[in-house]
Amino acid sequence: MSDPRSRPTGSGLTYAQAGVDIDAGNAMVDAIKPLVRATRRPGADAEIGGFGGLFDLKAAGFRDPILVAANDGVGTKVKIAIETGRHDTIGIDLVAMCVNDLVVQGAEPLFFLDYYATGRLDPKAGVEIVRGITEGCRRAGCALIGGETAEMPGLYAEADYDLAGFAVGAAERGALLPRGVQEGDVLLGLPSSGVHSNGFSLVRRIVERAGLAWSDPAPFDGGRTLGEALLEPTRIYVKPLLAALKSGAQIRAMAHVTGGGFPDNIPRVLPDVLGVELDLQAISPPPVFGWLAREGGIAEAEMLRTFNCGIGMVVVAPAGEADAIAGALREQGENPVRLGRVIAGAAERVRYAGRLAI
Repeated sequence: MSDPRSRPTGSGLTYAQAGVDIDAGNAMVDAIKPLVRATRRPGADAEIGGFGGLFDLKAAGFRDPILVAANDGVGTKVKIAIETGRHDTIGIDLVAMCVNDLVVQGAEPLFFLDYYATGRLDPKAGVEIVRGITEGCRRAGCALIGGETAEMPGLYAEADYDLAGFAVGAAERGALLPRGVQEGDVLLGLPSSGVHSNGFSLVRRIVERAGLAWSDPAPFDGGRTLGEALLEPTRIYVKPLLAALKSGAQIRAMAHVTGGGFPDNIPRVLPDVLGVELDLQAISPPPVFGWLAREGGIAEAEMLRTFNCGIGMVVVAPAGEADAIAGALREQGENPVRLGRVIAGAAERVRYAGRLAI
């Protein structure tokens, strides 16, 4: 048996030859440092490069905090970013899907970490992805304090990538939501920016069935290509909702409308004995939903369980406080609609009145 140590050194493999470029990864870290620093906030200096990120809760102004954590991804929406070569907004989606889940529990998002896995690191695409993540952090008021880039040839095709996000927030003890939801409470809906980041496996199937390319004009938005329109990022509701809470608004619960739509998300914040009745005619769905429904032949019940259909966030308010809470949200630039009310529970936790205008 030959001794492998006797082989010529010139024939030895390197990590780069196996498909992992450490130098490219280091160059990307250097390129994103200024972007990350722009997310600094009280409690975090937003410096990266160490083995872990730090956060000072006292410096952030908390006295007796409960930490709240959430993680998520953006699903197959990343395929549209990959296939169109547009990577600058998908990071906003990543942050949104995590921080919107924090704020519905009454928590202020404090810091964020990302995980970016790819078959072959493209530093330019990587920087654009992180640019979107830092923009999302800026909109949410949280610091990007760390992340991980993993180059995994053989597991992902060269240009393919996936993203995961991790966010931590805090609320003072006793301020967590939901609390005290009662029959007769009013539901306020906050408009979405479009499909957000759920249901894209169905969206992509409909686009394929329609025979359209991402570069074609969007049938529902003549001013943009189909790819651009569908990559419209998820709205981040953190700042207006936190401002309303800090103004003293007696919000009892909030629900982020993500995968599962209304019937799967609203009951998560209700006591078991309660349900809701929604007025579908109060919703003004963006045109994308009408196109998806018509082109895919999708039944209304399926639309309501797959997509947000134009409402990305639901706020539960006492009936006597609903107008004041709606006013507080309008002062923050929101356009709430009176979506429905809390009712005594039934076999169907979410009932509908009227039809979607799509």
